[in-house]
Amino acid sequence: MTEPRLKTSLWISAQIRLCDLSFMSAIVARRGDSDAGQVMILRDLMDGTVELFARTTDLDGNRAWRCASGPEPVTSAAAQEIIEREAGFDPDLWVLAVEDRDRKYELDAPVI
Repeated sequence: MTEPRLKTSLWISAQIRLCDLSFMSAIVARRGDSDAGQVMILRDLMDGTVELFARTTDLDGNRAWRCASGPEPVTSAAAQEIIEREAGFDPDLWVLAVEDRDRKYELDAPVI
């Protein structure tokens, strides 16, 4: 039996609110299916580079994140290419962009 899932639109709204409470700017850069769209987090480090995380599951079926942009920050253009490629596979993709110079934004699951 799978655990109940929160609608993606609600999860995104909650993340924006959490960012507001932490004085971080967060916007929906791409809107997907409100019920069950895939999610990517674009962390803007405010130095010309970004990190891109994609929601996934680990081998045990638990929620996790993967660094879709690789181990090092990349340019916004490189991240946009990754997003467009992912959107080609999943048109219901959501992208939440967070301005986070100090890397204070906490993902809700581990990065694998």
